Amino acid sequence: MTDNLQLIQAKFKQLQVCVIIPTYNNEGTLASVITDVLAYTNQVIVVNDGSSDSTPAIIQSFPQVQSVSYTQNVGKGWALRKAFEFATEQGYQYAITIDSDGQHFAADLPAFIEKLEQEPGALIIGSRNMEQSSVPGKSSFGHKFSNFWFWVETGIKCPDTQSGYRLYPIHLLKNSKFITRKYEFEIEVIVRAAWKGIKIDWVPVKVYYAPKETRISHFRPFQDFSRISVLNTFLVIITFAWIKPRDFFRTLFDKKKAKLMLKNLFFNPAHSPQLKAKSVAFGVFMGIVPIWGFQLLVAISLAIILRLNKAIVITAAHISFPPMIPVIIFLSYKTGSLWMGGKDVEIPLDKISLKSIGEHLEQYLYGSISLAIIAGITAGLLTFALLKLFKRRPVAAL
Repeated sequence: MTDNLQLIQAKFKQLQVCVIIPTYNNEGTLASVITDVLAYTNQVIVVNDGSSDSTPAIIQSFPQVQSVSYTQNVGKGWALRKAFEFATEQGYQYAITIDSDGQHFAADLPAFIEKLEQEPGALIIGSRNMEQSSVPGKSSFGHKFSNFWFWVETGIKCPDTQSGYRLYPIHLLKNSKFITRKYEFEIEVIVRAAWKGIKIDWVPVKVYYAPKETRISHFRPFQDFSRISVLNTFLVIITFAWIKPRDFFRTLFDKKKAKLMLKNLFFNPAHSPQLKAKSVAFGVFMGIVPIWGFQLLVAISLAIILRLNKAIVITAAHISFPPMIPVIIFLSYKTGSLWMGGKDVEIPLDKISLKSIGEHLEQYLYGSISLAIIAGITAGLLTFALLKLFKRRPVAAL
């Protein structure tokens, strides 16, 4: 055993890191994956997710590894959840997950340990080279699809959100509540980790895709993409209904972060005052226009098409945060009265409700669209004037 391998094994023990190998009917590759991992550490947990082949016998041939096993196949997400629970009970702080189909290389394990020493407490993803010719088309599409929605949900641009080769800070995730059991769990867990404030980082790793005629994959494109799409819809709703407003107000009440946010948003020299003012105007408009539940999703999509400053659009759209919603609805009714020709109704602020909106929908729609236009134009003009004013002063004045 070389000194380098001994050092890596010592670091696995010192940092309390184990390697988790979830497996389902991969008898052809499982033994070699376990053998390769054992060269770096004997802190290995194999999860038998209800395999019907010779997997149990293969696991038993490695008495130095620990195992979790159950008879019915549930899914990779469930296997990882059970493994995290077991690893936490064994006293591990971190867990590296590696697939049992042979596409990952145990030789990349030291890269995770090195990155962990640099970023303690981070969730580290093994970023694959998805441009190589052997990558299946469905994997390449899913890769781009997943990366985009992860950015929407967290604001983090991660190069490979679908890689199963990861290091998890399981001691920071042990109180998290998860709802998924199959492949989509690997999306849910990193999104929820980011929401908890856990740093998401990555290291480059090698990947091997066996020839199509010999490749074994349990990923079912239609069913699993459908599950992932439903999960992303759910996560996006939570993002814009709760996470984004929460983070926005946390920033506002943190003086240093508020100053930095304003500096980055409004004093970015790459964007003109006109572009920033348009972004504010559009964000305020989208925050008021009556498409509740879809405002930020539509705003981001249109901001990309219109090439606006997406961060400013999102920030300005938060004008419709929960405490302001009754005020916006009230002002929409007042504005809508101008269009009703004497048929308008007066609804006190404390009487605003879904029932009142339904009963007087026409006045509300006319008023909310008009208010959105007026408020957007006003906010845009005010922003443009302030940017021109501040341009004459040093940015440090913030």
